[in-house]
Amino acid sequence: MLSVLALVVPLALAGAVSPVMLTEQTVLLAGRDGRRVAGCYAIGVGGTALAILSLLVLFGRSIALPEEPRLSASLDIVLGSLLVLIAAVLRYRRPRAPKPKKTRDHGLSPIPALGFGVFSMATNFTTLAVMVPVAKEVAAGHLDVPSRLVVICLVAAAMALPAWLPIAMTLVAPDPARRGLQALSDVIDKRGRLATVLLLAAVGLFLVGRGIVRVIGW
Repeated sequence: MLSVLALVVPLALAGAVSPVMLTEQTVLLAGRDGRRVAGCYAIGVGGTALAILSLLVLFGRSIALPEEPRLSASLDIVLGSLLVLIAAVLRYRRPRAPKPKKTRDHGLSPIPALGFGVFSMATNFTTLAVMVPVAKEVAAGHLDVPSRLVVICLVAAAMALPAWLPIAMTLVAPDPARRGLQALSDVIDKRGRLATVLLLAAVGLFLVGRGIVRVIGW
């Protein structure tokens, strides 16, 4: 299990870079009944990540993901190439004009916030793209059912980091956390797109490189 975690957790953290999600959670925390509303948002994000990842792993197990080195390496190359392509599209696509933050987000109640969290994760294309190779590694790993469930939960928690980390920070140190989140939000507004591109490209190149090494070694 540790060998699988050593591979999938860094991939999951790369997929957790979500400027939009972090901004949304920061806005919710600043609103009325902020922690409760933000907590429901985090539950929606984490629950959706867990559900999608579980379905991907289950699908991978049901179709018996290839364990032969050459077939597995080919799949690595395909998935890695797709991630590099997505990174290139994000890099050269003209960014949308920034929209002002909507004050109506401050008025969300817990149930709509839960649905908002589900929607945010379900439409977070870059995180979903990283989920595919992560699910492939978990499904193809030689894990028993309890170990696989532990890995899936840890990966889902890592991918939901932008949703639950701000809450944890405000619980530990409210005032420094608010200042830190504001500074982080400003940095993400300026560099978040570039960070997403670089991380997607890094994950994709890693998979492509590993696939090529496996093909040559075989």
